[in-house]
Amino acid sequence: MKHLARREDVRNIAIIAHVDHGKTTLVDVMLRQAGAFREGAAVAERVMDSMDLERERGITIAAKNCSLRWQGVKINILDTPGHADFGGEVERALQMVDGAILLVDASEGPLPQTRFVLSKALHAKIKIVVVINKVDRPDARPKEVLNEIYDLFIDLDADEEQIDFPVLYAIGREGQAFATLESPRKDLLPLFEAVVKHLPPPSYDPEAPFQMLVSNLGWSDFVGRLAVGRVVNGKVRRGDRLVRLGHGPEPQPLKTTSLQVYQGVGFDPVEELAAGEIAILSGAEGAEIGDTICAETAPKALKRVAVDEPTIAMRFSVNNSPFCGQEGKFVQSTKLRERLMKETLHNVALRVVEGSEGDSFVVQGRGEFQMAILLETMRREGFELLVGRPEIIFKNATDGSRLEPIEHLFVDCGEEYVGIVTRKLSERKGRMINLVNHGAGRVRIEFSIPSRGLIGYRSEFLTDTRGTGIMNALLMGYEPHRGEIEARQTGSLISDRQGEAVAFALFHLEPRGQLFSVPGDRVYEGMIIGEHNRENDLNVNVCKTKKLTNMRASGSDEAVLLTPVVPLTLERAIEFIRNDELVEVTPKNIRLRKAVLAQSQRKGGRSESLD
Repeated sequence: MKHLARREDVRNIAIIAHVDHGKTTLVDVMLRQAGAFREGAAVAERVMDSMDLERERGITIAAKNCSLRWQGVKINILDTPGHADFGGEVERALQMVDGAILLVDASEGPLPQTRFVLSKALHAKIKIVVVINKVDRPDARPKEVLNEIYDLFIDLDADEEQIDFPVLYAIGREGQAFATLESPRKDLLPLFEAVVKHLPPPSYDPEAPFQMLVSNLGWSDFVGRLAVGRVVNGKVRRGDRLVRLGHGPEPQPLKTTSLQVYQGVGFDPVEELAAGEIAILSGAEGAEIGDTICAETAPKALKRVAVDEPTIAMRFSVNNSPFCGQEGKFVQSTKLRERLMKETLHNVALRVVEGSEGDSFVVQGRGEFQMAILLETMRREGFELLVGRPEIIFKNATDGSRLEPIEHLFVDCGEEYVGIVTRKLSERKGRMINLVNHGAGRVRIEFSIPSRGLIGYRSEFLTDTRGTGIMNALLMGYEPHRGEIEARQTGSLISDRQGEAVAFALFHLEPRGQLFSVPGDRVYEGMIIGEHNRENDLNVNVCKTKKLTNMRASGSDEAVLLTPVVPLTLERAIEFIRNDELVEVTPKNIRLRKAVLAQSQRKGGRSESLD
């Protein structure tokens, strides 16, 4: 067995946790206390959340790198997403690190994504430091949460060495970490010490030639494609001749035009890279995530990034509505295909399959939220497109039976909502696994439920729990098909002509259901302007104005007062539509419509006139 050398002056770590447990805030404070920002520099809060969507929603969507120096040791940090739909980012990030900080909320305890990221880290034999965060919360229960973390490690078949993890307590927002709950609370010094002491430095073969695994991609207008990854073995100097080992059988030649490393949240150019460093190579044309970049004289591939299979699929197609091309810059199928293929380069959890028609594409991913983020990004870039209802990707068993993905659902809600939540989930083929009441007025319930049972349920759940419920899900595996699930109980209100919505017509439609349109909105035949109270679809005239006469009577000309309309978000729109309906996404509007616009060609709708 070869003797491996170690880079004692480097630590590569990831910060992993469930969504909203404080990862990005903790990275912020670590950078500040380590002096990564110059004195007086204006630094935004949650500096690692650099995307507009991340700042707006308060979540991390893409894994990002930064670095800091503490007592002569360079610590490369990867901030990872906490939402299950972006699990591919976590799997990719864990390829670059040797250790991880597992952050757990002192009140909520381990949640589904905690379980997911920890299972991936344990499988990769990554050393863990556990930090129980937010211990200043009024409902904090750090001792019980620590026991739950031990139970989770045991449940995930961790070995003795992995279970013997160091524990710290923290108030991330205040920049304090401490070894025990009684210890003095000053700064993050105990956390820095734990990282250097307990998390291993990168090891490498001192005799092996240069090898680097591409774990992320970037783009520069000056130097082209950037390959980001960890240098596994060897050294490289700027201008060295390298090769890229991808899917093809032949090595592709590559010449590095510049080498960079992370310094704070920015980059530092260097002349030479050594093993153990997380680096950025420019001039990596054609590189993909999972490729190996290595010395030309000794090409040897490293193991590619392995990512879990996608569970849902959505059809993206060219916008063919009457308002096509009026609000966006990119409407052609070639532009749509180019953009989706570009996304698969960065996002290893996404797959794109050409549709049967030339102007549509089937996008496969982890969940509705991941798709909604992709659509929101595209519409901000100027794309117009149509998307259909999410569909579950089934598998076939060896005996020919159909298997479907099953989610482990965690629901946290008030005691008074347990009945309605349980009833609704059982109607969607959910089965209760566990129920825990901590006696504080809130209950945690666990269900196993088909993935298709959760499509369209999130907004219903928030309504049922008056916005106070928390719902998280994690893929458990595949089971035999549990039977049909009833679709939406209500129909749609559909415009029967093109024009502008009028307050008079909308006022008289309010008793028919919940409206999505407001006066002045442009509508067209086949566009959905509201949710019908009954099961059937209803074709209505929203452009109808009040008839003018010469007669005037007291009280006949009162002002029309409409119920305020809740703006339609992408997530709500995707959840709402049926199989014969589509979401029209443009930079300025999100509209719902029937797949077949002409009323005469649709079945099941009847026309409504307002007299």
